[in-house]
Amino acid sequence: MHEQLLSAYGTKTAERKISLGVIGCGDRGKGIISMIKQMEDKFLIKAVCDVLDIRINETKRFDTSNNFAYHKDHRKLLDDKNIDAVVIATPLSLHYSIAADALKAGKHIYLEKTMTYNSQQALNLVKLAKQHDKQVLQVGHQYRYTPLYFKVKEMIQKDYLGKVTQIDCRWDRNASWRRPVPNGYTDRQINWRMYKEYSGGLAAELLSHQIDFINWAFGTHPDEVMATGGIDFYKDGRETFDNVQALLRYNKDGMIGSFGATCANEKEGYLFKLKGSKGTISLLIDEGVFYPEVKAKKDLGIVDGVTGATKIEQNKDGGIPIMKEKGKDGTWYALQEFYKTVTEKVQPVSNVITGATTAFCVDMINKSSYNRTIEKWKGEFNFI
Repeated sequence: MHEQLLSAYGTKTAERKISLGVIGCGDRGKGIISMIKQMEDKFLIKAVCDVLDIRINETKRFDTSNNFAYHKDHRKLLDDKNIDAVVIATPLSLHYSIAADALKAGKHIYLEKTMTYNSQQALNLVKLAKQHDKQVLQVGHQYRYTPLYFKVKEMIQKDYLGKVTQIDCRWDRNASWRRPVPNGYTDRQINWRMYKEYSGGLAAELLSHQIDFINWAFGTHPDEVMATGGIDFYKDGRETFDNVQALLRYNKDGMIGSFGATCANEKEGYLFKLKGSKGTISLLIDEGVFYPEVKAKKDLGIVDGVTGATKIEQNKDGGIPIMKEKGKDGTWYALQEFYKTVTEKVQPVSNVITGATTAFCVDMINKSSYNRTIEKWKGEFNFI
């Protein structure tokens, strides 16, 4: 599968380059710029935009040929007729307004996750995107493009796991998530993730990846969300929770998903387990192991249908590695897909509809945890 995806994206020189503008030059924006600079056969960055001078200055190290135009107002960048597409990597609260402006300006869009700040914005963006259906709007949920997670989806479809009833997910760290504030800037400008006005917190920034994968792999969405959280460790003036736990109930699938994150313990770090009647899949970001149940081992026999090898190769703990080697960074696969969809005029796997579905889930988690309510899936969220 890894080789197939690499072949599909290709390594030969592209027939034409896509001219890009990057809006939002914080850590994520600069990370994307760095990756794009490794794909100069496909993309050409022509402009960058950020409201903070410090972020603009930080991007200049990538402008090795002095070709970038620099803007503080994204509308100035969108006015440039020579720019084909934009990357939007701003604080979450700005995703919708900038994406809407970009659609109206005729640009293709790579929009970082989570797609929008709340459910209403997601509904509005779906409606607007349908009015601009010749343009690509890809959402940065990278698991939909990486070989490992693509393979796991295939395993689910081929019934390797049997009936999945439990999903256990964590994304933990032992750090405040706080960045130092340079002279002349405010905490809200630099540490926007700490404030409800701008941020969806841990659910949007971290857990959305795993939630989106479940939506994709099972073709589903949760019917009920029960979440709790608090500012339980870092008493530093933040508004978004540093400790979150959510239970998502998928009624038609007979599944319960447990999604949690804390900023006060890193022992488990990243954990993603799918538990089925025939086996368990345990995932890291770039590694995965399949643990068949005792009865399922007999059905597998000596042939390893997971990796395609002629003989099952087990770890010491009885697990079967899903991929023979680690893949590339997920952003690489996502940007390759963005190039493909723009040049071939097709819709990406992670699009405005799937992005909206995951945005609904994140919004439901935040509403449930902040308001101490059980949130129900709404009929207006059903696109498919």
